[in-house]
Amino acid sequence: MKKHLIYTLFFTLVASMSAHASETLKVLFLGDSLTEGYGVPKDKGYPLWVKKKLKEKGLEIEVLNGSISGSTTASSLSRLKWFTKAKPDLVFLALGANDGLRGIKVEESKKNLGQAIELAQSKGLKVALAGMMVPPNYGPDYGKKFKAMYPDLSKKYDVPLLPFLLDGVAGEKKYNQEDGIHPNEDGHEKMGAKVADFLYPILKKVSQSQSKQ
Repeated sequence: MKKHLIYTLFFTLVASMSAHASETLKVLFLGDSLTEGYGVPKDKGYPLWVKKKLKEKGLEIEVLNGSISGSTTASSLSRLKWFTKAKPDLVFLALGANDGLRGIKVEESKKNLGQAIELAQSKGLKVALAGMMVPPNYGPDYGKKFKAMYPDLSKKYDVPLLPFLLDGVAGEKKYNQEDGIHPNEDGHEKMGAKVADFLYPILKKVSQSQSKQ
């Protein structure tokens, strides 16, 4: 009788642990210095704020941060290939800012992002896209084409779009470091809250679809 009770408790614990593990979604953040957390403590970057805010909403996520400062869209495909080994449930693609600062042809950036989205979708991964904007250095035509790149990709690949990653942060001195480009801790917290609000319904659907399997 005691042995039977021990076995029952053991298998109940294992089942409970498995259920808890399945409820935790892996989110891969693939970006540049804005997402890597340049200039702020590693635990103060916006991806970890997203984790905290989502937990408050009842969703548990594991953050996989595949971001590298200075990176452009050219590296998105190779990095994504590596991180697919971790089997993320969702890829938050937040690249392009450095392309815009360097004046890289929009067609090239668009091609790179498109290839990354195609790879993720071919692996059955959900993708969410973060839009970027650029300073007027390269003229209004370039800025317009660059901004339009993200909704174009969103429509083509049917992926949800956060229109501007730095909404409410860009150009606001109190939310940025001295360089005026990279968010400070307060800026990252603000970004994290917005990204969490954006990702919540997406991840909720992913979680619900997994629970039905």
